[in-house]
Amino acid sequence: MQIKAIKFRTDGFYTQPFVFGGEEGQDKFDHNIRYRGSLQNYLIDTGKDVILVDTGLPAGFPEEVPNEESVAFIGYSCGDYIDNLQKLGYKPEQVTKVLLTHRHADHSGELKSFPNAQIFVNAHELGAAELEGIGNLVPVSYTDGAYYNFPEAQKIQDGIWFVRAEGHTRGNSIIIVEDGNLFYMIHGDITYCDEALYADKLSVVYDDIKAARETQNRIREFIRKHPTVYLSTHSPQGPENLEAKRVMDLDNPVPTRFADVDFSKKETSGKYVCSICGYLYDPAEHDGVAFEDLPDDWKCPRCKRGKDKFTPAK
Repeated sequence: MQIKAIKFRTDGFYTQPFVFGGEEGQDKFDHNIRYRGSLQNYLIDTGKDVILVDTGLPAGFPEEVPNEESVAFIGYSCGDYIDNLQKLGYKPEQVTKVLLTHRHADHSGELKSFPNAQIFVNAHELGAAELEGIGNLVPVSYTDGAYYNFPEAQKIQDGIWFVRAEGHTRGNSIIIVEDGNLFYMIHGDITYCDEALYADKLSVVYDDIKAARETQNRIREFIRKHPTVYLSTHSPQGPENLEAKRVMDLDNPVPTRFADVDFSKKETSGKYVCSICGYLYDPAEHDGVAFEDLPDDWKCPRCKRGKDKFTPAK
């Protein structure tokens, strides 16, 4: 069995209030502390099946142009998701299954490119706008009982488990892959950087804060009892952990390397991207109304978060 990272954004960042401030409030943390960010999803090659965990941003999704006020920046493009899947040696038609951790656009953006695959998704996510028009969805109801300390799970096949882990969204799941004596936890957005799990902090991105706390408690308990390689979507720590087969030790954090941020790029298009769910605000689709002219209490149409969570785009 092989697990590979499909990378498509690099050199991004997440501010400390964004990744730590879910429970205590963003004002308790330092906006000038920025952790390294990136964007990648994962592929599991069993030798028989090619399984994707999430499917990247849609092709052509614009880059953001961060500034000093940006709370998060997913990073600069290093190629579209499908192109980078093919650079790893895989064609879309080879994919037999897609395991969707949750609905957000940076995880579900290319689902349409895999019409022949079974797309497994928490049944609670089926009505999401991001999944409209996708006909090959397989609702997951977690019929196989508990997986260790997680109360609800579904076995996809030997060594691959789809685990209910709600909170970030109400249909959030994690994927755990067993390989030898290691457990690979592909967790979507439980945390945006490993530092948050070491510090036991929740991000500001959640649908249900109580469920998010319960999920993080279970993840930390699992990691303490099982040798776990923690694979993030939004941090280069994910691919680094994968390459090194680095087992997470909650009592001995890997030293932090802070983001090297460049704010010199200023050219923008008038479009804005939601850092929470990936929604793209295009004035052309809103009667020409500039983002800056929207009311201060305007909310993202998808995740209902405020204007401060949006970043300008090229």
